[in-house]
Amino acid sequence: MKISKSLTGTTLLSGVMLLTACTTFASPASNSNAVKQTATNTVQFQQIRNATIKLDYDGTTFLVDPMLAAKNAYPGFADTLNSQIRYPMVDLPVSVAEVLKADAIILTHLHADHWDDAARNLVPRNMPIFTQNEADAAIVRKDGFTDVRVLTEQGVVFKGTRINKTIGQHGTDEMYKVPALAQALGKTMGIVFQKPNYKTVYVVGDTIWNKDVENALTRYKPDAVILNTGYAKLSTFVDDSIIMGKDDVYRAYQFSPNAQIINVHMDTVNHGALSKAELRRFIEEKHLDKQRALVPNDGQTYKF
Repeated sequence: MKISKSLTGTTLLSGVMLLTACTTFASPASNSNAVKQTATNTVQFQQIRNATIKLDYDGTTFLVDPMLAAKNAYPGFADTLNSQIRYPMVDLPVSVAEVLKADAIILTHLHADHWDDAARNLVPRNMPIFTQNEADAAIVRKDGFTDVRVLTEQGVVFKGTRINKTIGQHGTDEMYKVPALAQALGKTMGIVFQKPNYKTVYVVGDTIWNKDVENALTRYKPDAVILNTGYAKLSTFVDDSIIMGKDDVYRAYQFSPNAQIINVHMDTVNHGALSKAELRRFIEEKHLDKQRALVPNDGQTYKF
C-alpha cells in the first residue's frame, strides 16, 4: 500500500495559567492546595506546530516529535484524506533555531509528521533522543545520532524529571487486521512527565481512545492531558480515524475532571479532518469549561 511509504520517514495543570498573551485562567478549585504548594515550581508548555510541542521542567526542556520543514515541503500522505494537499500546511511559528533550544528530544514514533527529513538533518547529532523501542532507536542511530535511549513503562529519569512510556494504538482494531496497514501504522507511545512538587503531564500521542489510555489516566492522574485530536483519516475506513477527535476531547474531559485537556495536532497535515476552529465550536456547544478544554494556537505558551 502507498501509505506504508508515505507514513514512514528516513499543561493546564491545576493552578494559575498564564498565556503568552498574558491571559490568566483560574484552575479547578479542588486543586487549590496543590497550587499553593507548587506555585514557585513552573512547568511551561509550548505548542509549536502539529504534534511538535515543548515542555520545560525547571529549566530542562523536552522537545516532542519535531517536524521542522517549511510549509508545503512534502506531498500529502498517500491513501489518506485530501492526499492532494501538501504538508506542512502552515509554517513554523518560530525559527528552527528556537525550536531546537532543548535538552532532549522524545519521539513517540517515526512517522514523517512527527520526525521528518528536515528534523533528521537539522537536529544536532549529539542531542539526547528518546524513542519508544529498540527498533526505532536503531533507525535513529543509523542517521548518525550518538545519544539515543529507549523509554520504558517503568520510566527513566533525565535531569530530575521522570519520563514514563505509555501504550498507544494508532488506529482501530479493524485497521490492524490488514497486514500492510498494520505495518504502516506501526507502534506508537505516549509519555508521562513527573517531578516532585511539579504537575504531572500526560502526552497521549497518536492513538485512538482505548483501555490503555484509560489505564494511564487512572494510574497517573495527570494534571494536564495533551491530546492529538486532528482526527486523521485514511481513504479507506472512512468512518474511523487513526487518532483522536472531538468526541475524545469530551471523553477525556469527563474521565479526568481535575485535568486541563490541551488539544494539538490540527491544521497542519492533509489527512486531519478536525480543525482548531471546529473543535473550539464543539467546546462551546458542549458548554465545556474553557479553562480546562484548551486549543492553543501555534507558538502559544502556557505556564503553570
